[in-house]
Amino acid sequence: MSYLNSVFSVRETKLDNAPVSGGGLSENQKFSYGYASSPGKRSSMEDFFETQICGVDGQIIGLFGVFDGHGGARAAEYVKQNLFLNLRNHPKFISDTKLAIADAFKQTDSDFLKAENNQHRDAGSTASTAFLVGNRLLVANVGDSRAVLCRSGKAFPLSRDHKPNQTDERQRIEEAGGFVMWAGTWRVGGVLAVSRAFGDRLLKQYVVAEPEIQEEVVTDGVEFLILASDGLWDVVSNQDAVAMIQSIEDPEYAAKRLTEEAYRKGSADNITCVVVRFHHK
Repeated sequence: MSYLNSVFSVRETKLDNAPVSGGGLSENQKFSYGYASSPGKRSSMEDFFETQICGVDGQIIGLFGVFDGHGGARAAEYVKQNLFLNLRNHPKFISDTKLAIADAFKQTDSDFLKAENNQHRDAGSTASTAFLVGNRLLVANVGDSRAVLCRSGKAFPLSRDHKPNQTDERQRIEEAGGFVMWAGTWRVGGVLAVSRAFGDRLLKQYVVAEPEIQEEVVTDGVEFLILASDGLWDVVSNQDAVAMIQSIEDPEYAAKRLTEEAYRKGSADNITCVVVRFHHK
């Protein structure tokens, strides 16, 4: 498995007081992507993202992810550096992609926890990821970053935010011996506001890194996908985000537009967006 040498139009720009942004176009010109990432109103940056186009068994594959850290940047940076590598190296990436994704999430979490043995402060990370394999789009999520698809101008969430007060998540946590309580928001053990994440060693018995995976077929009506941290979704609805960028052909500009709108609307968090636009001939 090796990266394609010919990824077109890859670019990255940084302006004063503007998000880091960039993007690219697949060799077969069937999809393009853009990203934008900003600390927003925070002094520290715990959001990370990753965008890759590679060749696997003769197919052009797109891999995209947004990783929102908590307790520091260690977990999010580790997931950025290792999750896609573990997935690409999985022997069943093409033949059983859902199994490969689940295994890659599990391996990445386990390896990070081993690397954290000498750390005295817990760190964790969400992951909202999307994998384009031919006309198959697979979205895998842990935590409260979110994936939203635009189909014929309408927003369709392809992930759900993993919150401790959701009935099934609360039941899973309590059956494992944990508890959920209100502390400004619903939190696992009164500490963590998401119920699934990478890392979080001290809460690992309750806060799992098992992704929920949804698969879509990219048909003519499927226009684009948004992956974003909760810095966007805290202040912009799914449908508003889709409507805001539907007419913007350049996915980098679309991602910047979303990031800047979230900042304008008062988002208090880091803000990271990845937009993948599908091209139908």
